[in-house]
Formats: sequence, C-alpha cells, structure tokens
Amino acid sequence: MSDRIHDLIGIGFGPSNLALAIALHERKSPIDALFLETQPSFSWHPGMMIPGADMQISFLKDLVSLHNPTSGFSFLSYLHAKGRLERFINRKSFFPSRVEFNDYLSWAAAKLGSACAYDQRVTKVEPVEQHGEVTHLRIHTEDSAGRITLRQARQIVLAPGGQQHWPELFAPLRDSPCISHSNDFTQKLLPQVRPNQRIAVIGGGQSASEIFATLANHPAQLSVDLILRGHALKPADDSPFVNEVFDIAHTDLLHAMPSQQRDSFLRDFATTNYAVTDGDLLHQIYSLLYEQDVVGENRHALLRDTSPIAARRDTATVTLTLTGPDGRQDRVYDHVILCTGYRRYIAATCLSTLTPWMQSPEPDRQYRLPMRKGFHPAVYVQGYSEPTHGLSDTLLSVLAVRAQEIAISAEQAQAVRLIAAE
Repeated sequence: MSDRIHDLIGIGFGPSNLALAIALHERKSPIDALFLETQPSFSWHPGMMIPGADMQISFLKDLVSLHNPTSGFSFLSYLHAKGRLERFINRKSFFPSRVEFNDYLSWAAAKLGSACAYDQRVTKVEPVEQHGEVTHLRIHTEDSAGRITLRQARQIVLAPGGQQHWPELFAPLRDSPCISHSNDFTQKLLPQVRPNQRIAVIGGGQSASEIFATLANHPAQLSVDLILRGHALKPADDSPFVNEVFDIAHTDLLHAMPSQQRDSFLRDFATTNYAVTDGDLLHQIYSLLYEQDVVGENRHALLRDTSPIAARRDTATVTLTLTGPDGRQDRVYDHVILCTGYRRYIAATCLSTLTPWMQSPEPDRQYRLPMRKGFHPAVYVQGYSEPTHGLSDTLLSVLAVRAQEIAISAEQAQAVRLIAAE
C-alpha cells in the first residue's frame, strides 16, 4: 500500500463514472481522481451486444451533450473522428445501434488515458480511523492473477452497475451451464447454440423480447418458449409528455416530493422502463408467431400467464415445472435464460463495511450519502438513487448533468477539508 491518498476514487468505470471522469477533466478540476474497473478493458454490457439492436435513447443523451454540447467527448465528435458523421445523418435516426454506442463509450474512455486502472475488482472499502473519527478510506482490490492492492482516498464514488437478479427458484442452479442470465447472452450462450435445441426465455421486458427474437430467427432452427408471467407483452410508453419524466428538471421535482408521493409517481411511470418492449420489436414478434401459424409450425411459443414453480437440472438439460392456463406441466429445455433484470442494494456492495457509519442509504440531492458525525470522507453513489431521484437514475438520461453535480460537490467537499486543515 502506498502512502498516497487520492482525493477521489471511483469504483466502476461504466458510463456513469466515465461521465464523471470527463467532467473532472473538462473542468480542469484540482481533484486527483482514479477510477477502478473489474473488467480488463472498457466494455459496456458486452453480453447484450445483439446484432441489429438499437439504443432506446437519443444519441444526444450521451456522456456530455446535455451539459456541454460543444465537448470533444460528445457522440457527434466521435462520429466526426470516425469519419461517419454524414452517413449517420443519412440514417435519419436519433438512435444508434447498441454496438456503435459501446464503441463510442470505449472511444471516450480511451481518450482519458490512464484515468482508470483496469482488472481491479474492489473487494472491500475500509474506514481508516484516528482518534475515533474516520479520516479517509482504504480500498482493497484484487486482479485476475490474485494480486491484492490497497489504495487510499478521501472521497469515493460508487458506480459498479446493478447485480444480476437470480430468482430464488433458480439460485441453487446458478453454477449450471444450462442456465444463464441475459447479461451473458451474446458472449456465452449464443456462440454455443446447436441445431434443434429447446430454449426457454423467462421475462417480459426488452431484453427477453430481443433474445427471443434473436433465437427464433437463428439458422440453427431452435425451438424457443418465451415464458411470460403477465398476459401480454406490453409496449414501452415513450410518448413525448411521458418522456419528460427522464428530463433533468424531474430529478429536482421528484427529490422534493414527500416519500409517499414519490413512490406513487414511480409506480405511475414504471411502464416507461420496466417489463415493457419497444413497439417495433413487439410487431416483429407478433408477425413471427403469426407467420409460424400460417405455415403450420409450432417451434416457438409465447407462454402467457405462466410462471415456473420448480426447476430441476438433469445431466444436460433443465426441467421446468410451469403453472399456467393449462394447469401444471413439465417442460424440458437444453437451456434456460433468465431475463430477470438487476438489483441495486448498497448493502450488497463493497460499501457494506461502511453501513455502521451511514445515517441513511438515501443520498442527498447531490448523490452523497449522509454519514454519522465523525465520518469525514464523502461517499457518492451513481445508479442507486431511483427511489429518491427518479427513473432516470439507472439509465443514461442524466449522465452528463449528474456528473457535473457530483464533480462540483466533490470539489466543494475538498475545499472544506483544506480550509479545516489550515
């Protein structure tokens, strides 16, 4: 462990902390910042780089444009640097492909040089106490070779993304090669599909629909069941007035609401983001199932109002016990894909060791966690504030402005510390 104490260490280097690194860079901030990332290089949702899948958000909601549209880190600057600006314009679309947006993010990360240390999995954040007060934090990391590194910081920003959600029914089978989460689709499952396999896709959101459509159109002639707890695949509401809930002004609006009013607001607008699918993809799936009926095939099925109630792994297959309109039935699959989303609990992250010092898991308006008296480091979170800051918190919509807010708050916290030290 070095004696050096960084002003700020960012945990995770996805879009949120990448936007923060850019904000600090463009502000010429005096903060000495370092970011730590588990992956060996920059990559954003590598397991969901489905060919042909587009973003569900405008390219203008990139890492910087909503704060500084003239930035050299904007998506338009990326297109210009890659020589594709005119061709992108000719597409007449605000929505780049997911593959291209990942390339944009990787391009922006590369421009920052050594801002991030890769292959550094944070295993613990430890408070360093002197005379009963916490003066700074010690961050433990482990690389892929098992080497341990200790670093120190006066401020941290947690942004590792959500943890895969495995329903309790499937948790005992997590190590089975026959069951995977959607997060691993293109990297692990898709290259391994074999002709005539039977695959179950569980879920009713965008990921489930994309994976079902991809597998149903695969040349391996797979048989695919989309298992849906609800009665129908529902469209995402992306109409203009509803889309305003993702605007920056709504963060202030929601944060100022009483908690019960906030909860009601989030429930009312959940269909903008959860368990819904883009309308174009819904039509594609409906047409696929219709054409299958026309030619008299039944390889693919939408099993609506259906839930798995038991799962058993056999030698090379998984048997699901399903309950639905036709009662209880067993179905055997070569693979089961869980499109069950992600969970974000601060207590389940590397910040669990700081729980005794936390006054509340709910951050303030500037995304800083309230800590007990005697705890001096600033602890910020990105992507863990949906209940207090709105549906945009886990999405890309507020990246540019949120990064600026955290950068300003971190600079102010450092200034206060320096004044107190004089």
